[in-house]
Amino acid sequence: MALTRTNLAKLAHSGVGSLYFLTSIDTAVEVGTIDYFLPVIDMLNVGDVILAAVDTDGTPGFGIFVVNSNTGTAIDTANMVDLAAADTA
Repeated sequence: MALTRTNLAKLAHSGVGSLYFLTSIDTAVEVGTIDYFLPVIDMLNVGDVILAAVDTDGTPGFGIFVVNSNTGTAIDTANMVDLAAADTA
């Protein structure tokens, strides 16, 4: 699927970059594909951090994406760092 712009919220900004929160029914693999964030390419810069709740209508996952390239016409993030590790306690 494609990103719905309203599902991405800016949480904070510093001189180094911005922090966003994304909620999506798409899986982490889908969100991590090249140009998934094309609808918001004007908002995101290299180094921006995106906290994410993915696959919210299936098996939810939670993690962090980092924008690693933005040419103005193409955008990509690093694969999601998973924060939903098993709780052994």
